[in-house]
Amino acid sequence: MSAARHRRRRSRSVSRGTGLRLELQRRVRSWSPARADLVRWASAALGRSGAGRELGVCTVGSAESARLNARFRGRDHPTNVLSFPAARLPWAAPRGAEQPLGELVICPPVLRAEARAQEKTLRAHWAHLIVHGVLHLVGYDHERAADARRMERREVAVLRRLGFANPYRS
Repeated sequence: MSAARHRRRRSRSVSRGTGLRLELQRRVRSWSPARADLVRWASAALGRSGAGRELGVCTVGSAESARLNARFRGRDHPTNVLSFPAARLPWAAPRGAEQPLGELVICPPVLRAEARAQEKTLRAHWAHLIVHGVLHLVGYDHERAADARRMERREVAVLRRLGFANPYRS
């Protein structure tokens, strides 16, 4: 498959029982978890508020991650995950219509390097960053110490329910 066709490839998924629809776009050739796992991890982070929501996940290379990180966060280096919340619609969506949650932009080369440095499995690190990114989309942040503690507690609880260890412990 050509690189251009690979970049354009899109996949859609609805996970039965969660109500979360996930659109996955891969712009870089790199291992990523199955779409079903991404849906499960994102749904766990959202809880009941995930029903009827739509989430975009896009994987990018280091150069694109660095460009986006510089443009939107003022940091001139690639990053593991960027969260872009969907704009709130000024009107109510029709009954039964999916509500956009936002998009996560994930850089697998950064994830791989971090997982190796932190001695975590790649799968566990992906799960952590999907949960982390989704929590940002619903309003969690870590700018202040109290907010960071609240967000970390939520991440650890969600990841524990999913069978993953606390990502903040070595």
